[in-house]
Amino acid sequence: MENFVFYNPVKILFGKGQIANIGSEIPADAKILITYGGGSIKANGVYDQVKSVLAGRNVFEFGGIEPNPHFETLMQAVELIRKEGIDFLLAVGGGSVADGTKFIAAAVPFVGDPWDILAKHASVTSALPMGVVLTLPATGSEMNTNSVVTKWETKEKLFFASPLVFPKFSVLDPETTFSLPPRQISNGIVDAFTHVMEQYLTYPVNAPLQDRMAESILQTLISEGPKTLANPTDYDARANLVWSATMALNGLIAAGVPQDWTTHMIGHELTALHGMDHAQTLAVVLPGTLTIRRDRKWQKLLQYADRVWQIVGGSEEERVNAAITKTRDFFESVGVRTHLSDYGVGVETIPAVIKNLEKHGMTALGEHQDVNPQVVEQILALCA
Repeated sequence: MENFVFYNPVKILFGKGQIANIGSEIPADAKILITYGGGSIKANGVYDQVKSVLAGRNVFEFGGIEPNPHFETLMQAVELIRKEGIDFLLAVGGGSVADGTKFIAAAVPFVGDPWDILAKHASVTSALPMGVVLTLPATGSEMNTNSVVTKWETKEKLFFASPLVFPKFSVLDPETTFSLPPRQISNGIVDAFTHVMEQYLTYPVNAPLQDRMAESILQTLISEGPKTLANPTDYDARANLVWSATMALNGLIAAGVPQDWTTHMIGHELTALHGMDHAQTLAVVLPGTLTIRRDRKWQKLLQYADRVWQIVGGSEEERVNAAITKTRDFFESVGVRTHLSDYGVGVETIPAVIKNLEKHGMTALGEHQDVNPQVVEQILALCA
């Protein structure tokens, strides 16, 4: 096991009716900005619940944060906060709203051009405090330090991470997700699954506890994902999905193990170029990454085949092939297609993806830092 430092201060309020408890988590004298997306929280009742709890408080609102939140939109919120002296942020929505609000939190006190936080990895030295009311299980942003933001003008999708943007608390009420369309639940399943794979399917470092925890999340997604799609108001199935998505990326299974993230970096460029859903890009790229990198991931692929898919018969090569096929088939079974052609994207995108990766300095990806542009080209050729 590798050396690690693990720290996660996020307070989780999980279960039915927990929105009612957010008042005690926010300072009484705070000037609060509620951030949200396209307005679904007003249709599903979450907005009314939040406003009711915060009645009598000094509350402002900022809506319209996009999926893959736009830097340009987020900067409008930064201007509002600076103008009004707002000092607490409450993100109400899915991972994109949480990600966008993290960037806002870091950008408000930042001296200089806030885009440098993303483009130049400028140091974040302070941030506004924030909380999250989660309405879409997928990214794990409610319990981590990560944020991904798109600059719409230049079609760049970049990320930053800072312990200063850990939410102070996050509310996870599975009932707030019941009204989500199937596409968003399908995406959430794939997103959480791929988050685990990026941390688990690398190479062995004798970390059996982390491996078993990762495998348990994968197995839970495999069993509960179809259940919650078939019956969206099955509370137990949805609760298991919500908690699996949070556990997939809160740092716990990453402690002491190597990580990959090749699939995500390629996927970000596909989203920026073609507007594909984040999870759609992951479903497309992961099987190709596993196939091209199979020799470097051989032992973990065999372990994955055995422990997650119960594939024990045949040669090692047959088991590895079967495990990759099972992964693709699972994504397809929950409604997320796994080829670029399914989204009207052809192989002509490959040079553009590689150009953008090079522009962003991502020319040595993967757990061994040996996924160069030539390897990316091989991966994407399999994604057609």
